[in-house]
Amino acid sequence: MTTELNPKGLTRRELIARASAAGAGFLVGAGFIAAPNGVWALEVKELQPETFATLLQMARDIYPHDKVGDEYYVAAIKGYDTAESAAAVTEGIASLDVRAQEMKGAKYLELGWERDRVEVLKSMEEDSFFQMVRGGLVTGLYNQKAVWPIFGYQGASYKQGGYINRGFNDINWL
Repeated sequence: MTTELNPKGLTRRELIARASAAGAGFLVGAGFIAAPNGVWALEVKELQPETFATLLQMARDIYPHDKVGDEYYVAAIKGYDTAESAAAVTEGIASLDVRAQEMKGAKYLELGWERDRVEVLKSMEEDSFFQMVRGGLVTGLYNQKAVWPIFGYQGASYKQGGYINRGFNDINWL
């Protein structure tokens, strides 16, 4: 069965197998991006899948947390896949790719080493696009309740009377 989302008529199993065999960080197709292990997938509406994949890698490189899965980063940046943001994101990713090409000889997503991608990001820290993405990630990533346990955060304490009697003085490293 062929659809616009799945132009080659691949089953979910075939899609995962091809992504795993390719060793891809993300599987990018016509109108979608997915994890190679099939944990998550997202249909993109306004952005090109390659643009979204690059934005996702950029998000992971700005706030790298090995214990936080891609799906949380996807949730944090999916708000950029809108008609209002698409032009700015597309232009920003194009600029990022140009900078990566100039500095490292490949597009940003093609850079295999995190240190190379971070070097490219550091060179554009002052750019408005970088600041927009970084700022959006602060709330988009860290306001997800599902991420809090990964960091050991128990959530707001005001309903339990504050932190004074709930571990405030449990600091043993001072």
